[in-house]
Amino acid sequence: MKIKKQYHYKSGKQIWRLLPTETGKLIIEIRDTLTKEVFFSCIDIETGKKFITDLQLEEKFWVGIETVYDDIIFFHKFHKPDMPGHSGIIAFDINDGRIKWEISDYSFLFLCKGIVYCYQSKFEGRNFTAFDYKSGALVEELGDDSEWINKLHDQARREENFEGYYFPDQYFHSEVEPVVSGNLEKIKNENVITGKIEFVQAFGLLFFNYHRVLDSGFLSNVFQAIDIESGKVIFEENLNDNVKAFVPDSFFIKDKFLFLLKEKSDLIVFKLE
Repeated sequence: MKIKKQYHYKSGKQIWRLLPTETGKLIIEIRDTLTKEVFFSCIDIETGKKFITDLQLEEKFWVGIETVYDDIIFFHKFHKPDMPGHSGIIAFDINDGRIKWEISDYSFLFLCKGIVYCYQSKFEGRNFTAFDYKSGALVEELGDDSEWINKLHDQARREENFEGYYFPDQYFHSEVEPVVSGNLEKIKNENVITGKIEFVQAFGLLFFNYHRVLDSGFLSNVFQAIDIESGKVIFEENLNDNVKAFVPDSFFIKDKFLFLLKEKSDLIVFKLE
């Protein structure tokens, strides 16, 4: 297995979220906490080709993504700045770069089989409504039957497709097979490490990152890949240099693509061949 670099995406600002789509695209959420602005870009996962660059909505910061379905991004606003409650729905089409529909007085719950389920908060409880994901047309008024909505939500969760995803787990010696613990314990013995090691075992390789303590007292976030059979390190990349604290969520794998987040603002994508 070889690890081949595909492209290097430089945002210039902090990358907050990476969201692969079922159509081979990658949504990148970028935030500037100083100017309080959020930008959204979309690239081809395999080639890095840009479909959308630094998209901004009318609301410049207090906006986020609920989900992506059939190349439509469903954005939300917030009830109030600095408050977690979501408000409104903005359906944005990646392919034509336009907002398809928008509603302000409903909040997104979930999406199932092309239907967007939403709610309005009432004095007592919630009122549920369903809309068509493409047009935003009303499909059905569902009243306040929260029991039925919860069952449908559970069904939608079970049907979510996570095939091909590999997200890191924290390493605990007693919970992994000997071939994994042997390699990771060797790394621990050879380095001054702080915090947890995060790892993925896939394709005959062991992918992991850890924080090495530097002579200066700062930390270096190191990513490595080891051939499990030979124990040989076949790839290494410093993801963050001279950091003061543990930096989690530095990598993941989708299908045969490895995504590395470097210095919080750069994305490097590799293909596993």
